[in-house]
Amino acid sequence: MAEPGAEPILEVRGLVKHYPLTRGVLFRKQVGAVRAVDGVDLRLERGRTLGIVGESGCGKSTLARMLVHLERPTAGEIRYKGEDITRLSGRALKAVRRNIQMVFQDPYTSLNPRMTVGDIIGEAYEIHPEAAPKGERRSRVQHLLDVVGLNPEYINRYPHQFSGGQRQRIGIARGLALRPEIIVADEPVSALDVSVQAQVINLMGRLQSEFELSYVFIAHDLSIVRHISDRVGVMYLGRIVETGSHTEIYDHPTHPYTQALLSAVPVPDPRSREHRERIILAGDVPSPTDIPSGCRFRTRCWKAREQCALEIPALAVPAGYRLTTGPTAHASACLFAEEKQVARAGAASENGPG
Repeated sequence: MAEPGAEPILEVRGLVKHYPLTRGVLFRKQVGAVRAVDGVDLRLERGRTLGIVGESGCGKSTLARMLVHLERPTAGEIRYKGEDITRLSGRALKAVRRNIQMVFQDPYTSLNPRMTVGDIIGEAYEIHPEAAPKGERRSRVQHLLDVVGLNPEYINRYPHQFSGGQRQRIGIARGLALRPEIIVADEPVSALDVSVQAQVINLMGRLQSEFELSYVFIAHDLSIVRHISDRVGVMYLGRIVETGSHTEIYDHPTHPYTQALLSAVPVPDPRSREHRERIILAGDVPSPTDIPSGCRFRTRCWKAREQCALEIPALAVPAGYRLTTGPTAHASACLFAEEKQVARAGAASENGPG
């Protein structure tokens, strides 16, 4: 496992994905754009897990699809072992895809219902025949089923014969087939029951050590991300607004959006819950077609001032707050991140209005 600050296996620089909005039938004219991802910087170190959290619609899944080259970015770089892979095609792209695989969100729709489990997992060897000789493919698929906790004799069954948790294990086995170095997991447990979520998360943790994997783990459930991640990036409206180690993010959040998200996480201890401030954000998330000027969180933020509408805050270490330095520093995109968390207009205490 790499030490913090080591050379990243995957690095994202200024990543952008805009979808054009057009009008007209015969003569189509672009009238705007959906700014799904709007300038994201991230780094993933070898053998570690980078968690990405945020509300639905913040651009997490678009980011995931770009990392595995299912979407081409509008701008920016995705560097795998120092090489920008955004412009690759043909054999070069195929080689990179073998090392960066994806586990999809919904185990009910990501598996072809007309294919057996053996064919679903073994399809990777048809696309990359050099990965396994023909005579060994069946045994390798059975081994993968065993690795993810399923009976190898299930190889001839179809997806409808499995539960949701078992289907996601099949999806994980498919992702492992080519022995990748990186797995991008896009909300892999959000469609599962709570009891099954823990089983899948524990499985992924075990496989990370066994296969020396690096994960990009995307979710909206902060408690799950805390359990599995080494570093966390908090995403809002297409941008990362805070990043740091999971301890820094969860114990010392500095961005008001992160503070609001964490205040909503259930606390099992009733005494702690009574004294905790619950921050309720005002309004809804703005449309990605009409981004607010300056800080895009200002329309819902209780710290917002006139300066927030004029200046786009950079992702930087707050003044006087340096638990870490360098490329892995705890950084926040807020002009007033160093201010103590206070519930003002637009926020409320858990026990009543603030």
